[in-house]
Amino acid sequence: MAGNNYRKVKKILWIILGANLTVALTKIVIGKAINSTSLTADGYHSLADGASNIIGLIGIYLAAKPGDQDHPYGHKKYETMAGLIIGGMLFFLSINILFSAIERFRNPLLPNITIVSLIALIATLIVNIAVAFLEYRQGRKLGSSILVSDSLHTRADIYISFGVLITLALIRLGAPAVIDPIVSLAVAGFVLHAAYEVFMENCDVLLDKAVVDNEKISEIVLGFEEVIETHKIRSRGSKEEAYIDLHIMVDPQLSIDKAHELEHRIEEQIREKTSTNAKVIIHIEPFSDKKIN
Repeated sequence: MAGNNYRKVKKILWIILGANLTVALTKIVIGKAINSTSLTADGYHSLADGASNIIGLIGIYLAAKPGDQDHPYGHKKYETMAGLIIGGMLFFLSINILFSAIERFRNPLLPNITIVSLIALIATLIVNIAVAFLEYRQGRKLGSSILVSDSLHTRADIYISFGVLITLALIRLGAPAVIDPIVSLAVAGFVLHAAYEVFMENCDVLLDKAVVDNEKISEIVLGFEEVIETHKIRSRGSKEEAYIDLHIMVDPQLSIDKAHELEHRIEEQIREKTSTNAKVIIHIEPFSDKKIN
């Protein structure tokens, strides 16, 4: 990710942090006032969104450091590590919500629903929708795993808030108090699922999972008439910023100038058809009839 993109990501995270804190405090205050564990739990989930923004800001600050002698590929994986921390926070939060729901099953308490609380919840739901949309769109555009990961559980927060809204409306219409801790259990499930998604999104990067289909790369490369064979195709990183390396075999009589030009044309074609930010390394070999290892 370019330095300018890191600055844009930090700006977005600051804006989203302010929005998340506003949403969280609104839900927690109203949830406590009306004795709703589901709404309060949803508020703490939103508070975790704000905490994850702070972790993201720290991760982006460290990831933006340029490469040095000890880290020639840069420090981008700090962003990935920050994503794993966010996943851990969400996991422990889901456990806390689960125990809170169990306690409310033992001691049920009917929430005091007001029109004001319903309106406030709808307003915060709208904010969450805007935040999730902004995060995901900008995350993909800027190639930021932090924004993409954070948008995943912000999106889950939308479904959770919608569930809480329906629950509060049902209670106001006469549903039993037990529906409140039931929704809290659903909240815990959503948060746990969000944690799983964040973990998987970032673990794939750390474990260098292939991000581009080898067959697709092979098809692109063999589309150049100068290329006789290709092998040892590998990819890692993320879809937004992939690292791709491969070997190609060409006519032994091909000049160095022509081979160099071919290399650049292949790189441009791979970026155009896979990832515009892809870093491509091509090893050129003279073709032979010997078995390719």
